[in-house]
Amino acid sequence: MPVGASLKPMSVIDWQRLIQEIGVTGAVTCQPVSGGSINQCYRLQTATWTGFVKLNERDRLGMFIAEAEALHQLALTQTLRVPAVLGHGTLDDHSFLVLEWLPLANRLANWQALGEQLARLHQTPAGLDFGWDRENTIGSTPQINTWHRDWVTFFQEQRLGYQLQLAQAQGFVPTGSERLLDRLPQFFRSYTPIPALVHGDLWRGNVGFLTTGEPVIFDPALYVGDREVDLALTELFGGFAPEFYRAYHATYPLDPGYQERKILYNLYHVLNHFNLFGSGYRIQAEQMIRQLLN
Repeated sequence: MPVGASLKPMSVIDWQRLIQEIGVTGAVTCQPVSGGSINQCYRLQTATWTGFVKLNERDRLGMFIAEAEALHQLALTQTLRVPAVLGHGTLDDHSFLVLEWLPLANRLANWQALGEQLARLHQTPAGLDFGWDRENTIGSTPQINTWHRDWVTFFQEQRLGYQLQLAQAQGFVPTGSERLLDRLPQFFRSYTPIPALVHGDLWRGNVGFLTTGEPVIFDPALYVGDREVDLALTELFGGFAPEFYRAYHATYPLDPGYQERKILYNLYHVLNHFNLFGSGYRIQAEQMIRQLLN
């Protein structure tokens, strides 16, 4: 998700020590690269090895541990390519996560493969409950993942309700928000979500394609949820290519009620943007609530 953070400069880190922490040897060079605005990101390279490194403040190590575990769980499904985790830890004032370097060539994007593979991920059995074994983050906001058997309760308390509490702490109580929370069960009268492993932050910036066209997903905010949350977010920030949606629907058709529920699910992310960045998202959140209550 497009998010921002103000980080202290981290140019003083000893890159040689960092690669030694993960068992890599050789003289290392460092190049800053883009990778979102939550972390500072770098390409590290020796004569025989290349890695992608995320840095943050030392106390954010838990965020990297959760991301590493999420990537591991996604890899185990053997459905979508994710970067391999090479190590994580702390060094002086920093926490770090090291991933394999994947050269991307998005002009060769195979959107059809992405749609088919995401559908297969969502079809992978994920148990009976909704949640995850650890808390993680959506952007830099904590994401609570306590297990629940009931999806409506989970989403009401740990997704939408939690973001509304954060907004209220900043003085924003969207008109109709309490009524919307009370009415949540109505959106699921004829639809029972099947627990699915979801990426959780599947916007365009968290998808790439290798030089072969193979899709890659990264920066997960993983949990077991309703698969529709992933599809909804793909539509929030400009959308994916039409081939993606055709392939997904052909592999794993969506319930007709998705068209209404996607507004509900994306409200979670719009509220999160308000909580991260302030008033610029206030009007959009209130418009979405009005849509859902009409």
